[in-house]
Amino acid sequence: GDGRQPRGLGQPPAALACSGGGAVGGSGSGSSGAGGRLPSRVLELVFSYLELSELRNCALVCKHWYRCLHGDENSEVWRSLCARSLAEEALRTDILCNLPSYKAKVRAFQHAFSTNDCSRNVYIKKNGFTLHRNPIAQSTDGARTKIGFSEGRHAWEVWWEGPLGTVAVIGIATKRAPMQCQGYVALLGSDDQSWGWNLVDNNLLHNGEVNGSFPQCNNAPKYQIGERIRVILDMEDKTLAFERGYEFLGVAFRGLPKVCLYPAVSAVYGNTEVTLVYLGKPLDG
Repeated sequence: GDGRQPRGLGQPPAALACSGGGAVGGSGSGSSGAGGRLPSRVLELVFSYLELSELRNCALVCKHWYRCLHGDENSEVWRSLCARSLAEEALRTDILCNLPSYKAKVRAFQHAFSTNDCSRNVYIKKNGFTLHRNPIAQSTDGARTKIGFSEGRHAWEVWWEGPLGTVAVIGIATKRAPMQCQGYVALLGSDDQSWGWNLVDNNLLHNGEVNGSFPQCNNAPKYQIGERIRVILDMEDKTLAFERGYEFLGVAFRGLPKVCLYPAVSAVYGNTEVTLVYLGKPLDG
């Protein structure tokens, strides 16, 4: 929850989050003595007992260890870590249905909502990916993810699993953006520290102003509860875009600042729930 993106989860060094990151992602040269000569099956068994931080260090030992860890994203190493790290509910429901491997599921959990960086009126459910807003009157409440980005291209899915109310906003925010305010307002986009798309009226919001409607088409369909919206943050082009289903809706914001930006949401309806799942690097096309 310190804003650092762990390396070694399929991200090249350039895709690090704002604060640097852990030790995985590179690999040493040559072998590591006797350890470098261990069969892959033996290494896999040993690695399957280690935690993520330890696996990051192991990936730096030598190329043999690095290949053993990253050659198969559904290996026993990642299956075991996934089973230990993620709640059973997350694994047996369709929350993570668009993630192709155990490694991708572990990575998504690392990028989920932060229990320490959200409004006091919301809590993160036991599945680790869903925000529940308590029925508090005259309050708008939001949450940020554990990890933000200042480089690379990133995609995540967001969907509402309850009524939207008068305001339901998805987007991005810096660490300075507030996650709670009085009244029922579009919290994301209310200042220069956040950018949001209000799914209720299809308005784009930033710096307290409406930046036009989105998507830019006549009679744009209203959001349907349960519909997954894919958010695409490109820190190289400094853009934020959205997809619905398999349809690219377009770029919503351009000229984003070169700062650490976090996936975020804000909600007003009592007992509504919002789920966010990090997908990794977006697929082109």
